[in-house]
Amino acid sequence: MTFNCLMTGVGGQGTVLASKVLAQTALNAGYFVRTSETIGMAQRGGCVTSHIRFGDDCASPAVPQGCADVIVGFEPSEAVRGSVYVKPHGIILVNTKAIKPITSSLTGQEFHTDEMLAYLRTRSSRVIAVNGEALYTLAGNPRTLNIILLGAGLAEGAFPFTRAAMVAAMRQVLPEKLWAINEKALDLGLSYLQYQ
Repeated sequence: MTFNCLMTGVGGQGTVLASKVLAQTALNAGYFVRTSETIGMAQRGGCVTSHIRFGDDCASPAVPQGCADVIVGFEPSEAVRGSVYVKPHGIILVNTKAIKPITSSLTGQEFHTDEMLAYLRTRSSRVIAVNGEALYTLAGNPRTLNIILLGAGLAEGAFPFTRAAMVAAMRQVLPEKLWAINEKALDLGLSYLQYQ
């Protein structure tokens, strides 16, 4: 078995941290794990992409195009950009809250989230749209979006792990002062359908 996941967002959304939690969960389960990141102008709202691969056939840390079992889009336009990586019948898990790019803001161009979600549905039959904003508001911190999306992925069977396995990995990756809020965020993600 080989599992391929691509996480994509913009700087500050916690993409890299989410990839570390997923990779640690896989390591704890005994898998051989490879990861890689592309961070372009991340501190200025640039694209951040993390590749997570685990299992038997992971010679390269980069997920080949058309081979991702799961794409986690922290933002719709970044999910569209990363959608070339999803395999047929793969899962696209996407936060519905868009972050308007600077070019769109400066030119006054429209930025249509609905069109992006519709496009994603042409790329995969399993597009899971998550109202991340509603959930991180309930969590009390927008910086929990990353863990919320991991929880939603667990709820949909996107990741081959249990809640307990993910919590154990979070406790290894995060400082103790952040355990409680991130466990709450994970549980909100697990029950995301209640808040759609």
